[in-house]
Amino acid sequence: MPAIRKKTIGKEQYYYLEHSYREGARVCKKEKYLGKTLPGNIEELKRQLRTEVYGERWFDKFDRIRAQFQKDEQNTPPTARKKELETFAIRFTYDTNRIEGSTLSLRETAELLEKGITPAARPLSDVKEAEAHRNTFYEMLDYKKDLSLNAVLYFHKKLFEDTKGDIAGTIRSHQVTISGSKFIPPFPAEIHPMLMDFFKWYNKSKNALHPLELAALVHLKLVTIHPFVDGNGRISRLLMNLVIYRHGYPMLNIPYEKRAGYYNALERSQIKQDDTIFLQWFFRRYMKEYENHLK
Repeated sequence: MPAIRKKTIGKEQYYYLEHSYREGARVCKKEKYLGKTLPGNIEELKRQLRTEVYGERWFDKFDRIRAQFQKDEQNTPPTARKKELETFAIRFTYDTNRIEGSTLSLRETAELLEKGITPAARPLSDVKEAEAHRNTFYEMLDYKKDLSLNAVLYFHKKLFEDTKGDIAGTIRSHQVTISGSKFIPPFPAEIHPMLMDFFKWYNKSKNALHPLELAALVHLKLVTIHPFVDGNGRISRLLMNLVIYRHGYPMLNIPYEKRAGYYNALERSQIKQDDTIFLQWFFRRYMKEYENHLK
């Protein structure tokens, strides 16, 4: 996150905003002069500087990825595009549920969703939640309305109505903890006001931020509010991909094998209240996933 720096030259003091980031083994800095006194809109200036840095470092590459992706889509037969989407849906369903404790393997998930073969000796709840996630994913891609609280509640209900009907589509009314995390989710009384602030932020930001920054922050902010007893990560990753999909970029799956870095970035952002930690992780993950589109 950009930090305020003060420089003394002679008897005068001058203020700057400074944003540091690592490029390989090199530490890079970008400065913005503020003046002899701190301006009142310092938070907005911090956001502007962050956007400038991200624009130079990431956004041009992301837009080139989108351009190549869309070109490839146009040259791919509809049947093949449908198969590619099915493959993504299966992998996404496997990883997002596995991150949350599902016992299904990737092969079992594929056989279940492609052929209707129910794996033996697996909890029925894991089977139903895999099917529900795949179905909700496809329904989400066809969803025409904008993000709203009703939409979030609806999709959460679709995910869990067959396995956790008592909490499906319902804002939690008691305090919860996150196993293995130092982050303490908000108290129940805080959730509704935070959700209202979230949608105000979204409506203000949806046309102002780069789509991939918007998608990452939708995920981070919603999972931090933690409005549900269970399924906060799954609904947040679904909505992240809804934003990405609607803007024409290739969607992002977070592999189960990469969960440690993912969890670490989320927790550090939440505890330090610094969005840039998760954003940097997200941008690097996205670039690594799709850097072949730049060649």
